[in-house]
Amino acid sequence: MPPKSNDITGVLYESDAETLDGGLAKDLGQLKTTDGSKLQLVWRNIVLFVILHLSSLYGVWLLFTTATWTTFLLFPVALVVTALGISGGAHRLWAHRTFKANVPLRLIFLFLNTLAFQDAVYIWARDHRVHHKYTETDADPYNSRRGWFFSHIGWLCCRKHPDVVAKGKQIDLSDLEADPLVMFQKKYYLWLMPPICFVLPTVLPMYLWGESLNCAWHVMALLRWCTTLNLIWLVNSSAHMYGMRPYDRNISPTDESFLVGLRFGEGYHNYHHVFPWDYKSAELGPYSKDVTTGFINFFARIGWAYDLKSVSCDLVKKRVLRTGDGSHPVWGWGDKDQQREDIVGTTVTHQRKDD
Repeated sequence: MPPKSNDITGVLYESDAETLDGGLAKDLGQLKTTDGSKLQLVWRNIVLFVILHLSSLYGVWLLFTTATWTTFLLFPVALVVTALGISGGAHRLWAHRTFKANVPLRLIFLFLNTLAFQDAVYIWARDHRVHHKYTETDADPYNSRRGWFFSHIGWLCCRKHPDVVAKGKQIDLSDLEADPLVMFQKKYYLWLMPPICFVLPTVLPMYLWGESLNCAWHVMALLRWCTTLNLIWLVNSSAHMYGMRPYDRNISPTDESFLVGLRFGEGYHNYHHVFPWDYKSAELGPYSKDVTTGFINFFARIGWAYDLKSVSCDLVKKRVLRTGDGSHPVWGWGDKDQQREDIVGTTVTHQRKDD
């Protein structure tokens, strides 16, 4: 059965939000530009990022010269586990509501999200919804029209554009505010993050397999964190500039080959911006063979993840054929302006009767 169409929120399309007439009499192309306002640098963040990246370079040297074999072999595993907190949790579960999760799985995602240290789920999801609603405008927190560096890390080194703040206050976050676990993490984030993101990755290698403090700190704590930060940031920067646009050539997001090859699950970014409510963030078949989708599928099989939303092949084909018709993105499942045919054409698997 198709999902219920009355599961909506008050989020608008960018055209509706920017014009009184829904964009009928105004050239929307002019809205997709930056106003050229001067950036207000936040030097504290700049200095901390410089220290982080220099320390991480030292961590790379330690990883290949001094670290134990256990650390060397488990480092990629640590990257994947950390990235799941963003890709599967903050992104697919909470920002886009592409599936639902029971309490134990939500707790796992919240722990992994805190391990990733990219701000609380509430803040991350808010900014990401604004990004989807106002992509490549001044309201986009990581507007790629300001350049690759800005959309990659520069947006964190300066004050937010006033439009980002304004639109962030308008975006509907009622579903997040109704989740007590999300709000608990938001309230106590500054207490939870340091021990989970930095202390545990340092202490566990030392006590479990005898790693040195120097290697544990610089490799499993700092290098792990820095690497996952940059991998996620590549989705904001490179995946909005380089690659193919097979689903909609009129939007900036691309299917970026490097990210696709990593199989973290965020490489098919053109697809994701067209169908942000698909829990796979990719088409069916070989496209969806990634770590995050596999993680969600595993928990769906044991009943912890459910109501997995997926776009049918027929709907994908129809969208490809009508590319360029002026349609606009939505932030995810539940956007009140989500088209009826998109709702009907979405497949929800592992449903619960009482939900």
